[in-house]
Amino acid sequence: MQLFEDTASDPSATPSGGNLPEFSVSELSGAVKRVIEGEFGRVRVRGEVGRVSRPASGHMYFDLKDDRSVVAAISWKGQVAKMQIHPEEGMEVVVFGHMTTFPGQSKYQLIVDDIAPAGAGALMAMLEARRVKLLSEGLFEADRKQSLPYLPQVIGVITSPSGAVIRDILHRLRNRFPRHVLIWPVAVQGRACAPEVAAAIAGFNTLEKGGPIPRPDVLIVARGGGSIEDLWGFNEEIVVRAAARSDIPLISAVGHETDTTLLDFAADQRAPTPTAAAEMAVPVRQDVQAALDMLGARQTRALANCHEMRSHNLRTLARALPRLEALIDPAAQRYDLWSIRLAGALEAMVARKKGRFDPIVALLRPQSLILLIRRLQGQLSDKGRSLNAAQTRQFERPNDRASSLFARLDPALLRLISQSARDLERGRGDLDKKSARLELALGAQFAAGQKTLTALERIRQSLGYDQTLRRGFAVVRSGGGIVTSAQAARQALSLELEFYDGRLALDPGALAAVSASANPSAPPAKKHKGQTPPDQGQLF
Repeated sequence: MQLFEDTASDPSATPSGGNLPEFSVSELSGAVKRVIEGEFGRVRVRGEVGRVSRPASGHMYFDLKDDRSVVAAISWKGQVAKMQIHPEEGMEVVVFGHMTTFPGQSKYQLIVDDIAPAGAGALMAMLEARRVKLLSEGLFEADRKQSLPYLPQVIGVITSPSGAVIRDILHRLRNRFPRHVLIWPVAVQGRACAPEVAAAIAGFNTLEKGGPIPRPDVLIVARGGGSIEDLWGFNEEIVVRAAARSDIPLISAVGHETDTTLLDFAADQRAPTPTAAAEMAVPVRQDVQAALDMLGARQTRALANCHEMRSHNLRTLARALPRLEALIDPAAQRYDLWSIRLAGALEAMVARKKGRFDPIVALLRPQSLILLIRRLQGQLSDKGRSLNAAQTRQFERPNDRASSLFARLDPALLRLISQSARDLERGRGDLDKKSARLELALGAQFAAGQKTLTALERIRQSLGYDQTLRRGFAVVRSGGGIVTSAQAARQALSLELEFYDGRLALDPGALAAVSASANPSAPPAKKHKGQTPPDQGQLF
């Protein structure tokens, strides 16, 4: 106190207390370290284990906490190897160790030598009690869970719009089978997490099919990994009950594979990671296309085999039939024979009848004919009346029999016959539709093959040597063979150049000039009297 007063009254003293001892940062950190280690040399602490981390170095880092404070704890690799109990998140334990500081981050920490269990933590006990309660209400029953659609048109994702989770989901959907995705942004930790997630699930379920905003076919609730406190919002009853009431199939993808929340039990499917949830939601597009191609090929083979089998059966049956000539020729021969005999028989019969009627005609009188006609008309009338009565009786007898039969028929049997007729007509209509679809599919396959053949023909034409000649190249030939080197060209007696529009021959003089220009060391060719050296125009 005296030091403070003297410093304050001294006008030359600095406001920062210049006569106080000056420490460096390392000296101050070392002094704090000695104080803490001297005051708490060996301690025994009880608390709940928070987040546990085990890096590749073999050391173990975890938090020891209660309802008000958190202490960072470390166990080195050698100490971890000697422990009989390894801490897990949510366990209440008693640890043995000593306090120290970490100057690099200006914090104190507990070096743990040994751990003993002290019972379940408060959060884990609360979580287990809530799980038992919801289980007794039947919210986790397997028969309540819905199956996921094979290929949903719209996928609803409930997650944070700014995290890496939504990017992983969209990337995996884009790679497997792109779909329409609706994102409902929510808080994924903190007090607002549970009400926002529950409201998002209920909001997606209130969307109408065919409305301005499409109704999702499947929902994904996703979040990255974290401690039990970070994921606690997905253990709230409001979220679990909203998931259980959802009419839309729901996939829970909260945390990593080792993280488990109550939402996982109420959801229709649980995914170990958000990326795995995207894989559950949609199939691989290439696999679907391959399956369709395989089914199309099997259908084509089945149709071809059916056609071939029926053609073979028809040919087999045709071989068993007699020849057409064997069936027609005997009948034609009999027809010709009876035709010839019929003409003579008719003439003989007419002559015989005429011989019989001639004596009778001489005896006939008009009055006798009239009486005969009247007698015959009376007989005809009597026979007509008898015939009408017989026909009436003949018609009435089947009607009576039919009436008795209809009276004996069961109405259920009549309805069954009518239903069978309708089913037959409906089946005939389905068969006609499938036949039309088959013709369209075969036509499309034929068009695709023709298109591929046309493309291959264009490639063949573009890669042929004719097109190469049009780009300025030429083919050199000698004696019917192709010359590919200058040495072979010098040894040839004559050369022929082929261009795209014709062939030109080199004369011997031009060939010698070309050889001389190609070999400067060779002696010049002798010039004949009266012969001029060929120019470029004379080479061809």
